[in-house]
Amino acid sequence: MHKVESELVSGRAKFLGYIRKRISDPDLAEDILQDCLLKAVHSAPEIEDDEKLIRWFYRILQNAVIDAYRRKAAEMNRRMNYFADADVAVEPEDQEEICGCMRELIPTLKPEYADVVKAIDINGEDAEEVSTRLGISRNNLKVRSHRARQALRKRLEETCRMCAEHHCLDCSCKK
Repeated sequence: MHKVESELVSGRAKFLGYIRKRISDPDLAEDILQDCLLKAVHSAPEIEDDEKLIRWFYRILQNAVIDAYRRKAAEMNRRMNYFADADVAVEPEDQEEICGCMRELIPTLKPEYADVVKAIDINGEDAEEVSTRLGISRNNLKVRSHRARQALRKRLEETCRMCAEHHCLDCSCKK
């Protein structure tokens, strides 16, 4: 075994601990460590001083953790933009099929969330008119609508798991 490999293998537990202090997901932490170890083994400079080698590897770990946070933030932005831009009003032909459970759960949401779900998703009102009526910006309405849908989805999953999995169409909960 090459000197670099033996040094990195012997410090594996410490390296993983370093990452886990910064990344809460243990699987992601393990993946980051594995990627860094591979990168280090393939591109390690010939460093005779063990201390310099370890410092060099910690810089690799630190950069990998930062990159993981950047990827996560970028993914969250993509998701927020997708849901914020999606106008997901219920079509009139689907209106009758909306789960009765969902209608009962809407009033249990925060009032500002319930108002947005009723206006946009149930009544199909124009988003611009709703934002004006509520006195909020269009972007704020998109975010509020996204959060309201998340809250409603969570309530449905807590109370009505079967139809929540099937998007609450053709509900079988209260027949």
